[in-house]
Amino acid sequence: QVQFVESGGGLVQPGGSLTLSCGASGTIPRAYGMGWYRQVPGKQRELVAGITSGGPANYKDSVKGRFTISIDNAKNTLYLQMNNLKPEDTAVYYCNVGRFTPLFASWGQGTQVTVSS
Repeated sequence: QVQFVESGGGLVQPGGSLTLSCGASGTIPRAYGMGWYRQVPGKQRELVAGITSGGPANYKDSVKGRFTISIDNAKNTLYLQMNNLKPEDTAVYYCNVGRFTPLFASWGQGTQVTVSS
């Protein structure tokens, strides 16, 4: 069973930065890559960014050039560096196996990101 623990969220002003971390435990099927997803109340969870170790990263169009996803396989940790944050980035952020779609139905608690002045 894979478990995810997200951290690093918080309240930040527009234009600010945050770095999210995701620790994953259990047997991680690496061929699927890893992804960051986010959800706002009343909307479906959406893909923000995905990556395969040693391979390319993919991003939601609205975060390209502002967010950077990275992975440390030795630590089983996924990161999301978020710069120039905008109010529309406000959401709960989650990680999961899968760089395009989530593989596991079970999610961590997520980490809240709030962008507001």
